[in-house]
Amino acid sequence: NNETSGGDFILLGFSDQLHTPMYFFLTNLSSLDLCFTTSIVPQLLWNRKGPAKTITPTGCAIQLYVSLSLGSTECVLLTIMAFDRYVAVCRPLNYTSIMHPSFCKALAGVAWLSGVGNTLIQGTITLRLPRCGHRHLHHFFCEVPAMIKLACVDIQANEVQLFVATLVLLLLPVALILVSYGFIVQAVMKIKSVQAWRKALGTCGSHLLVVFLFFGPSSAIYIQPKRSYGRSQGKFLTLFYTVVTPTLNPLIYTLRNKDVKGALGRLLR
Repeated sequence: NNETSGGDFILLGFSDQLHTPMYFFLTNLSSLDLCFTTSIVPQLLWNRKGPAKTITPTGCAIQLYVSLSLGSTECVLLTIMAFDRYVAVCRPLNYTSIMHPSFCKALAGVAWLSGVGNTLIQGTITLRLPRCGHRHLHHFFCEVPAMIKLACVDIQANEVQLFVATLVLLLLPVALILVSYGFIVQAVMKIKSVQAWRKALGTCGSHLLVVFLFFGPSSAIYIQPKRSYGRSQGKFLTLFYTVVTPTLNPLIYTLRNKDVKGALGRLLR
């Protein structure tokens, strides 16, 4: 007792849970959402406090690169989390062998590298467009579809490139997520058990809700940028998937966690 009284405290934290693939991917998602909102909200709040709603060219470029990189990474990461749920429900006996730590780290690395690669291509091409002095951006932050509208040259090639990127990073992930959950539904239907349905809903419900909240508004913006931008509806859709959804993600995941719900119930009682 005398030997340990003067030692350092050991912070165990989440060491008993974060080694699982689900918590590992949730850690990446939480870090990503925190950085995503941080790259947008401070400038948004600063512009609301006074009449001078400006941002420097360097600040605009940084905001475009960071927000686009994080948004693209989240698209791939949510797809990887759908695959994790597929393996957990459809291949439970092989789950630990398939989703081993090194494979999970590789998948997370693919997600982050995909986001950075997409940003270096799209962001650089967008910022190199001549704008002929156009500086009034009909948006609340520097985003590719809005920045393209400032160009004073033919932007048809840029819109085609943006549409192709949308297919790869938005529509393809949505299709893969739907396929994963199609297999999950088939697996649960074969069991024909109410308990199995509840377990599957508890396992996948939070992720499905986050997918809907993120991919719904972002797809509407990037698939039809001409229709969405320049109107307040487009700005609110962007605000929803860049600020509201990342803010709701922690609540969505924690309130569906049994431990958190149990602690909340004890607190209320």
